[in-house]
Amino acid sequence: MNRGLYTSAIGMITQMNNMDVITNNIANVDNTGFKKDTTVVQSFSEEMMKILDDPSKRLIKRDNNIGTVSLGNFITEVSTDFTTGSIEQTGGTYDLAIENDGFFAIEAINKDGTTTERYTRDGSFTVNANKELVTKEGNYVLGENGRIVIPDGNITISENGYIYSNGEFVDRLKLVDFENKESLRKYGDNLYDRIDETIEKPFTSKVLQQSLETSNVNVVDEMVRMINVSRVYELNQKMVQSHDTVLGKAVNDIARK
Repeated sequence: MNRGLYTSAIGMITQMNNMDVITNNIANVDNTGFKKDTTVVQSFSEEMMKILDDPSKRLIKRDNNIGTVSLGNFITEVSTDFTTGSIEQTGGTYDLAIENDGFFAIEAINKDGTTTERYTRDGSFTVNANKELVTKEGNYVLGENGRIVIPDGNITISENGYIYSNGEFVDRLKLVDFENKESLRKYGDNLYDRIDETIEKPFTSKVLQQSLETSNVNVVDEMVRMINVSRVYELNQKMVQSHDTVLGKAVNDIARK
């Protein structure tokens, strides 16, 4: 394949992947505690270009190297930005926000009916028909003693995650933090999975009742990125079209002559 055509095609694929990430960020701008994704771009290794079969250099042995050239950039990974979003007061009894680092532990229900412990920053909780504290999707919020059953009464939740009903202790939220948050993987429903390399550390932040954390997506920044990505994509597209035109003439016109 023509080197320029290959580079342009790779550029188009890279910008399409960038666009997928940006549109997903914008789509989740109103989701509580959502963390935006960013792409990590790396250049292909540079390759040495040479002159091959140059008649002017057949009699004199010379260096036929022209120089190095890269085949463009590609996305090596999509990483999550765990910067804390702004905290907004809601007045909801079961609306909780974590002030800095950390996650709520959730008992998530899998499609096959099994459960897995996952983690979230989305503290917009509610109480189900069994008086259990759950997420909007119906997953169970975990306390240190398992699922949390909320009794009748005036519910207060301290900065350390202690839950009280009319001043009586109920349970403590299971709050976790990780040394290497970048190892967490997005699962869906605003939840994260840990992997074997994920290292847990003590939770040292504060829980804020009657508050929610907004997403850390800045719509203006994402729109600017989207415009830039669109322009780069269009540029690569025009280059592909130009290469196609040149190759077409080479095959249909020059080859005949």
